[in-house]
This record gives sequence, C-alpha cells and structure tokens, in this order.
Amino acid sequence: MKPAFLTMKSHSAGAGQLRLRYWGSGLLLVVATFLAYWPALGGQFVWDDDAWTTRISGLLQNVSGLWTIWCHPAAMQQYYPLAGTSFWLDYHLWGFRPLPYHVENILWHAMAVLLFWKLLHRLAVPGAWLAAAIFALHPIMVESVAWITERKNVLSLVLYLGSLLVYEQYAQWGASRDAKVCVTDLSGGARHRLLLYSFAWLLFLGAMLAKATAFSLPAVILLIGWWKEGQIRWDKDVRPTLPFFGLAAGLCLMTAWLEKNHVGARGAEWTIPFGERCLIAGRVPWFYVGKLLWPANLCFIYPRWEPDPESWEQWLWPAGTVAILLVLWLARGRLGRGPLVTVLYFGGTLFPVLGFLNAYGMRYSFVWDHWVYLPSLGMIALAAALVARGAEYLRQPAVRWGCALVVLPVLAVLTWRQCGMYADSETLWRTTIARNPDNWLAHNNLGTALSDRGQLDEAMMHFQKAVEIQPDFAETYNNIGIVYWDKGRLDEAIAQFEKALKIQPENPQAYNNLGMVLAQKGLADEAITQFQKALAIEPDYADAHYNIGVILAPKGQLDEAIGQFRIAIALRPDLASAHYNLGMALGQKGLVDEAIAQFEEVLRFKPDDKDAKQQLRRLGVPVPE
Repeated sequence: MKPAFLTMKSHSAGAGQLRLRYWGSGLLLVVATFLAYWPALGGQFVWDDDAWTTRISGLLQNVSGLWTIWCHPAAMQQYYPLAGTSFWLDYHLWGFRPLPYHVENILWHAMAVLLFWKLLHRLAVPGAWLAAAIFALHPIMVESVAWITERKNVLSLVLYLGSLLVYEQYAQWGASRDAKVCVTDLSGGARHRLLLYSFAWLLFLGAMLAKATAFSLPAVILLIGWWKEGQIRWDKDVRPTLPFFGLAAGLCLMTAWLEKNHVGARGAEWTIPFGERCLIAGRVPWFYVGKLLWPANLCFIYPRWEPDPESWEQWLWPAGTVAILLVLWLARGRLGRGPLVTVLYFGGTLFPVLGFLNAYGMRYSFVWDHWVYLPSLGMIALAAALVARGAEYLRQPAVRWGCALVVLPVLAVLTWRQCGMYADSETLWRTTIARNPDNWLAHNNLGTALSDRGQLDEAMMHFQKAVEIQPDFAETYNNIGIVYWDKGRLDEAIAQFEKALKIQPENPQAYNNLGMVLAQKGLADEAITQFQKALAIEPDYADAHYNIGVILAPKGQLDEAIGQFRIAIALRPDLASAHYNLGMALGQKGLVDEAIAQFEEVLRFKPDDKDAKQQLRRLGVPVPE
C-alpha cells in the first residue's frame, strides 16, 4: 500500500494537470480566434461605421458628449449607450485609427467564446469545447466581429453570457434550489445569493444597453430550468425572473419606438401584410440553419425575396417549422427536452427579426448574418452535443476529435477568407455585388466610394445601375447630383437634387447639396433658403449652419456668420473649415486673440494646413514650416 502522502501528491498532480489542460484549451480557443480573424485587423471603417465614430466626433470629444450619449436616446444611430461609451473610450485612447477597434471586437468575440464554453461546461452539455470552437471559427460570425459597427453585438453577448453564468450560480447556491432570497435575512448565504442575483441583473442591464437583442435572457433562464428539472415553478423559477422581464420589456419598447421614429423603419417598405410576415417568419429560421450547416456564399446583403401568400410552396416553410416543434414536443420523452429547448431558444432569440416587427435592415434584406450571432449558440451547442453523444454511443472518443480536426480548420479558412471583404468600402461593395448582382444598395454605395476617390465615370455607372434596379431611392439621385456637381455640370446637379427631394421631401442632405450648388451659381438668397429647409428637418446639421455662415460673411453680416460658425463647431468640434472661417470673421472684427485661437484649432485637427499657418504668421504668431 502506498504511503498517504504519495497518494495526496498524486491527486494534487492530477488536479494540476486538469487545470493545465483547461487553461491550455482556453488559450487554444483564443489563439485560433485571432488567427482566423487576422485579415480583419487590416480593415478600414466601412459603410455606417462612421455613425459610431467619425460622424459623432462631437459626442466623443468630451464628458458632455458622454452625458448626451446616455441621456438623449436619439443622439446616436440607436440608443445603445454602453456600446457608444466603448467608442467614446476608443476615441480618447487612439482616435480614429481602425486597428484598435478591430482588435477590441476580436477580443470581445474571444471572451464570448470562453464564456460560452464555460456556460456549457457548467450546464453539463456534452461537447462544450467543440461547440465553443465552432462558434469561435464559424464564418457566419464574421459580420459581427469584422464590422466595427457590430461592436454592440459582441459586447452585448459577453454581458449576456456573463449574466447567465452568474444567475446559474445564484440558482444553484446552497444545498437546495428551494432556498429563497430574503432581503431582511443578513446571513452569509442569503446575502451572497442576493449579491449574485443583483450582479446577474446588472450584467443583463449592460447587455440590453449594448444591444436590445439580449431581451431573451429571462425566457432562456426559464427554458434552462425546464430543461434541467422538467417543470417551471412560480416561486422558484418565474418570480425571480420578473425584474429581468420588466427590464427587457421596457428597453425593447424604447428600441422599437426608436427603430420606427428615429432610425426610420416605417413607410411603404415596411407595410407588409400579416400573411406575408408569416411566410417571412417561417422561412428565416431555415435560412439561418442552412447557413450554419453549410456556410457557402455568405453575403453582406442577401437578396430580399418576395413573399407570396398565393404560393403554396412558400407555406411549406412555416408548416415545416410548426411540424418540427410538434415532433420535438411529442418526442421529448424519448429524445429528451434538449432538442426542443434548442429550437425554442433559436426561434425565440430570432423573434425580433423574423418579420413580425419592423427592423430597419429589412429595407434591404430579411436576413443578415449578424442577426444570428446570439441565436446560433443553441444550434451550435446541439450539433456539438450530438457529435459527443455519438462518440459515446460508438465508444469511440476519437470520433469527436476527428470531427473537430476536419470541421474546425475548414471553418477557420472560410472565416479568414470572409474577413477579407471588410478591408475597405470598395472591397465590401464589390464583393457584395459579385454575390448579389441586383443589390441596388451595394451599387449605390460602391458608387459613393468610387466618387470619393475621384473615379466619377465608374461611380456614375453604378449609380445608374442602382436607379435601374430601385428607381425610388432618393439617396442615389443625390449621389448622381454630387457627381454632376464635381464635373461642373451645375444645372444637371440641381435637377438630380430636386428629383431626390421629390421622392424624399425630408432629406436634409439633398437640401444642403442643392444650397451649395445654388451658392456656387451666385444665388445666395436661394441657397440660404435651402440650408434653412435642411435645418428645419435636422436642427443639428453642422454643415448647413457652416454653409449659411460662409454665405453671410462675404455679405458683411459678420455677427450672424460668427454665430453660425460657432453652432457648427459646437456640433462638430473637428470641423476645421468652420474654425478657419470663424477665425477669418473674428479677425475682420478686430478680435485678434480669438482669431488666433481658431487658427490654432485648425492646426490641431489639420497640422499641415497652409492657410491657417499663413494667417497665424500674418497675425504675428511664429509657426514652423
């Protein structure tokens, strides 16, 4: 018989090996994630990334902007103030360099992977590590990770999973789940459980403030309880989730209202009859399941199919969904509750984007890869569990790892390739057009990217293609007007801006552009009228304020011009041209010190600006060449 101390040493060594294997497995997940997403690190800002970065630079400059992000729901594209705060911090750490933003997105995704693995392990789901690895490397996740705008998605998921993990500790604390939290009971156990419960609720609040898709968490808590115990009890299960449901309901209602009234998810494009919405809802889950199983031809914007209630074939999609649910319910005794819980989780977390509610993205497509980021967890966990159970049934553990060695490298390569499309705006839209040639938005946005680079003829070709596919998109006519303007064909530019306004009378950009062309033609009063129309729609439109100041200053109305420049700067502190023109106007009024301060502000944003340097030298301020 071995001495006791040798036995103890052996147990200790075994525990150390387990810890080492655990940490090694986690490190492997993180390293694999970064390697697969490596091409994303070279990406630039694309599409609406500016809505969270450069376009809201005025909000990112100081603490008052941070206050606005939290206290004014319409200050940003969407009211996700925790995501907005992360961008506020990014700006103060490294400005608008894209690399750190991409690194941070990948870090959040890697953290979500680790939390997903830990949650499945805690819930005793077979194949937990394989599920986490599939989630880490599946290319359908690329849109959420490589697209900087979707910081809100990855951040929300980390907090969502963290909340579930903490809530699981709360629910399992002590010898029995029957123990209740009593605020007046200050014993150590009850106090600890109360802290866990409160922390879980706060993490859920954070997840909702990063992105409202986290709404499903309280329902998921109940699903997990039913899966584990076969029943849902009022006192032990439902009542503790009521504060979670209350929070979810309140923030979801706010998000839905903002989606309609601020983001713009209303109008003819969202007037969809209920029957068609049912067809959309029936088809969407099958689409995502197909892409999870066979991630081929992933696209930034998929074709927007036409639901037809008269087509009996289209009704097979919702009929199939109902049939699956019915079969899983009836077979729960033989198959277990897990598959049914997975399908309910999948459909429940997808519910806001199934078509019954208006989401702005439905204007372009009924399906987006980033919409399945959270819902995919259930299907991935089920697939990995089936592989693990199959290996156990065959008594061949190598089956599980053989599957991993085949599937994971393929997924990693597909993710690597998918990341490449986010290199820059032109690459994104060219790739989208290659996979979805009739996508009018991609043609319009590629035209914009080309126009910004001075490739006006090719840009015009794509704008005309966009008009051919979608004749009622005001933004394309506005963009065509800009091309004519750049070419010096002012009358044709005016005609295009007027077309845009005829389609969309509340388009401040078109009014602003029309005003600038009229000003270039020497029609100052008519131009100011257009700028004022833009401001009537969007009072915080910095460019319109600036343009009014530019017209008023040469007319000798310096006080009015100075007022407009100051408003523009308050709205966009980094608008260097406004600082310059304000400095010129102040100089004309003899306010030399204030003028100098404005020219110095120009150099803060544009250190090589020759005009600002010349004005400073004229005012006696030494400026290096």
